[in-house]
Amino acid sequence: MRITTEGLSWSVSGRPVVRGVDLDIAPGETVGLIGPNGSGKSSLLRCLAGLRVPDAGTVRYDGRSIRDWSARRIARRIAFVEQDSGFDTDLRVADVVGLGRTPFRDRWHGPDGTDRAVVAAALDRVGLTALAERSWKSLSGGERQRAHIARAFAQQPYGLLLDEPTNHLDVKHQWELMELLAGTGQTVLVALHDLTLAARHCDRLLLMHQGLPVASGAPAAVLTAERLARFFEVDAELATDGLGRPAVSYRGPLRATAHVPPPVTTSTSTPAPAPAPAPALRQGTS
Repeated sequence: MRITTEGLSWSVSGRPVVRGVDLDIAPGETVGLIGPNGSGKSSLLRCLAGLRVPDAGTVRYDGRSIRDWSARRIARRIAFVEQDSGFDTDLRVADVVGLGRTPFRDRWHGPDGTDRAVVAAALDRVGLTALAERSWKSLSGGERQRAHIARAFAQQPYGLLLDEPTNHLDVKHQWELMELLAGTGQTVLVALHDLTLAARHCDRLLLMHQGLPVASGAPAAVLTAERLARFFEVDAELATDGLGRPAVSYRGPLRATAHVPPPVTTSTSTPAPAPAPAPALRQGTS
């Protein structure tokens, strides 16, 4: 499925959060959405999932605007995994994953054999088959995160939107998840803070800053020491791993007195906004 936006903008109380974003994510492409906290990543994902009504612009799946689509129809095309999808319930893990089948069932009918088979396959994909009968409350944070991803797989979507899905996961499960996402053959847009993880597993990276995409392209083209200094306010160096992908090593945050490099040329047509003075620590949420 191809996901595109044209002039997509969304604001809160008059404050622009997503500003005139034009995107084109090809069918089957895995795109890593990166940027500092507060750059608009989460809000962009929610607009793409139909959970936010943009102030301007359009979102299209395979060339069709989602503006006139019902939430049920959107859920049959796209699965969205939020950054924190916690809820308090006594349901079994299998029942939580089974919520992904809701868009395909009549309101008054329970799961059938097909639903149960799809849920079992989704649990197996994330390595939770042994926990299917466990209470949701008994799971660790990482196990809950994997269950939410299984729920997204149970929707059998054409596209996956994920907001920091590696949160709460240990290193092994982070890498396994990213390998799984990159190998689905589905269209994937995933927000990540681990830049090395994003570079290793994504076909392309999209760098956001102050609501705008400021660079898009192959990981090695997007991740540069200059951009890490300018947009992430860190002193870093990049090496190349065994697959020719960039790996980031951090020396530390840039201080207010540190030299900020001049503006860099981005690979989008929108000029990058001028950076604000770099504070000692960046605050806010994506």
